[in-house]
Amino acid sequence: MNDILPPDSATWEWLEALVRDLMATYGYRNIRTPIVEPTGLFVRGLGEVTDIVEKEMYSFEDRLNGEHLTLRPEATAGVVRAVAEHSLLYEGGKRLYYMGPMFRHERPQRGRYRQFHQIGAEALGFAGAEVDAELILMAHTLWRRLGLEGVRLELNSLGEPHERKAHREALIAYLEAHASQLDEDALRRLHSNPLRILDTKNPTMQELVNQAPRLMDYLGERSAAHFHQVQRILDAAGVEWTVNPRLVRGMDYYNLTVFEFVTDRLGSQGTICGGGRYDYLIEQIGGKAAPAVGWALGVERVLELVREHAKTPPPPVPDVYAVVPDADSLPRVMQVLQQLRQRGIRVQMHASAGGEGMGSMKSQFKKADASGARVALVFGADELARDAVVVKQLRDGAGVQAEHSLADLSVWVSSLQSQDLT
Repeated sequence: MNDILPPDSATWEWLEALVRDLMATYGYRNIRTPIVEPTGLFVRGLGEVTDIVEKEMYSFEDRLNGEHLTLRPEATAGVVRAVAEHSLLYEGGKRLYYMGPMFRHERPQRGRYRQFHQIGAEALGFAGAEVDAELILMAHTLWRRLGLEGVRLELNSLGEPHERKAHREALIAYLEAHASQLDEDALRRLHSNPLRILDTKNPTMQELVNQAPRLMDYLGERSAAHFHQVQRILDAAGVEWTVNPRLVRGMDYYNLTVFEFVTDRLGSQGTICGGGRYDYLIEQIGGKAAPAVGWALGVERVLELVREHAKTPPPPVPDVYAVVPDADSLPRVMQVLQQLRQRGIRVQMHASAGGEGMGSMKSQFKKADASGARVALVFGADELARDAVVVKQLRDGAGVQAEHSLADLSVWVSSLQSQDLT
């Protein structure tokens, strides 16, 4: 787990603001769920034999009542729990999004931490393929707004439960016939979750899984039509995609469309965003049956790509830095600075480090320059006696200064906002 410190945190804020704007463009509204949920929610929702439940969850027993609790390893189950608990679908479907920390006890690697952050979007109560495509288009739009290149889209369909059952039987028979080639993890999953074997990263098993029965060949007419409609919409929007028949995702709740956005720039674990349809999860955790689809992206991984391959905005800096030579003048100075802030001016005031005076003018101007501010406001005793302030430029035309009357605050505030600082 790691800290996020300034100025790096400014990039996080920039991404979050961009995402909020994007979500509003598509009609998605924010939802915030607890970080801690009952352990059973994730066991039921994600699947008891998934890596997340078996190996990665931070779970504990509440000392007061013995309840088994877990730090959320992902957010979809909690969102679905909240939707069911509060009957949010009573009046129709909902488009929701979230941001926040998740927790998994996995091996730290590039762009992955045990406390990591996700941004996700969930559309609940909508059964049509157009909503699958809408979510994919939304993520694709995000990459364009971030200036990311080299992110490819992979699609697959997991069909419906009865189709997966037929494929599962064929897959188990195939794998049992080649049991000598399976590694320990595959043997363990063979009868509990054989579909996950197709997603193995073991290089010695790649040829075996490449020749395995494909779920795509077991899709019925409706499932195939749903998948085809998603593809048609993406084609019409000019979004490139490829079908990856081995794409199964890591949770058991998916059906029909699944997808991932992948890059080669982050090593072997190149997925930065993934999701799919989960039409049975709401009923599975105790709500009224309703279709749903969603995705989540890893914030750390996306920001790593942004820093390396796209332009990031500069960290925010104050418009002005207030130089205060005399501590006795602070009440008057801070009154003026508050008026500036109320008018939208970003102000950083010099403050004493040790509580014994405000420091020399030289040291204050040095800090003013380091702050990135465009101008310094110098509240000298003589100027304040005349009800005035000196505005000194720190960037363009550095050193140029002019005196302004505090009585006519609106005039020089306008000059600050228009960058006409003289």
